Amino acid sequence: MTTRQKKREELDKRAKQGETVVPGGIGGKSLETQEHLAEGGQTRKEQIGIAGYQKMGRKGGHSTMDKSGEKYAAEEGIDINESKFTNEEK
Repeated sequence: MTTRQKKREELDKRAKQGETVVPGGIGGKSLETQEHLAEGGQTRKEQIGIAGYQKMGRKGGHSTMDKSGEKYAAEEGIDINESKFTNEEK
């Protein structure tokens, strides 16, 4: 077994114990799942841009496959104070 294989096995073991071992892989229960989650998040960020990604996040994280977080918040009467957010990249 190579060093790389051993490292991946160790990371997979830690992921199965609930640890996030890949940046952006939050919630993945295996190394492979965390890698896919991180890749998907990066792809989505590239598709909608930094400002769109930030806007999506501040809509309360309520977005689903059916509706945007903004639409969900409006339907549920959740107030989103956007005065503290800007579209400026830092």
